[in-house]
Amino acid sequence: MTERRLQLDFLAIALLLACCVFWGFQQVLVKATLPEVPPVLQASLRFMGATVLLWLWCRARGVALFGSDGTLKAGVIAGLLFCAEFICIYVGLQHTSASRLTIFLYTAPFWVALLLPLFVKTERLALMQWLGLLLAFAAVAFALQDGLSQKNVSDASDMWWLGDALALAAGALWGLTTVVIRSSSLIKISPEKLLFYQVAISAALLPVVSLQLGESWDVHWSAFAATSIVLQTVVGAFASYLVWMWLLGRYPATKLSAFVFFTPVFALLFGAWWLGETITPSLVAALVGVAAGIVLVNRKPS
Repeated sequence: MTERRLQLDFLAIALLLACCVFWGFQQVLVKATLPEVPPVLQASLRFMGATVLLWLWCRARGVALFGSDGTLKAGVIAGLLFCAEFICIYVGLQHTSASRLTIFLYTAPFWVALLLPLFVKTERLALMQWLGLLLAFAAVAFALQDGLSQKNVSDASDMWWLGDALALAAGALWGLTTVVIRSSSLIKISPEKLLFYQVAISAALLPVVSLQLGESWDVHWSAFAATSIVLQTVVGAFASYLVWMWLLGRYPATKLSAFVFFTPVFALLFGAWWLGETITPSLVAALVGVAAGIVLVNRKPS
């Protein structure tokens, strides 16, 4: 039986930081690859490749993926939510700025904190932990305010409100996926099978969405674009998500979710390094705010 822990230990924090660093880098990587590979096609290729890699991984380790264990219904629901989240993210990016979408996407921990205690009583947050969660979210929003003040939305689409709505939906879907995993029989299965439900369903559905959106499937890519897809597949959609699924099975989801607030901050740092974006005082303040918020969230209630 999987050992459950009520607090994040050093291993969990180290793995979370590694995931957040890459997820932040991946946002910049996806943006840099867009001129050659359309967004939903990028997601399709990531999850198709990850599905194959995960199947090979499970074959090598003897992990059963297709046995009857009563998780099919919950697994399909989690997979559909996961797939829908990425559809909302990538379609939403065509109508609103990345800054606005990121802020709305990272409302996911609020959905987890609000809904999960209804099903898992040990996940209930104390007042100080709620304040920490709010502080972390406010810090991320503060770090991204420069992008909002530049009216980047007008550069994306006249239907910016649709992009904002899709971003909010993506955050809710992300949170609901976590709630389904933690409150169902999925919590008892291997991280590999849990991830397989999500990437396999996404691999099957996202190419259809890409074709329906009229995206070009021209594969005459540069070496950079090909490397980008490989990194997004092997590290992003396979290794980092497998680690995330493993963490969800062993640590409190509300505290894990609070850590993902680091991701947009890392995205801004990589954006400054790679894309030449300016690091503002608000970014430094955000780093302090996020760190303080996570300390509060991980404080043991009296």
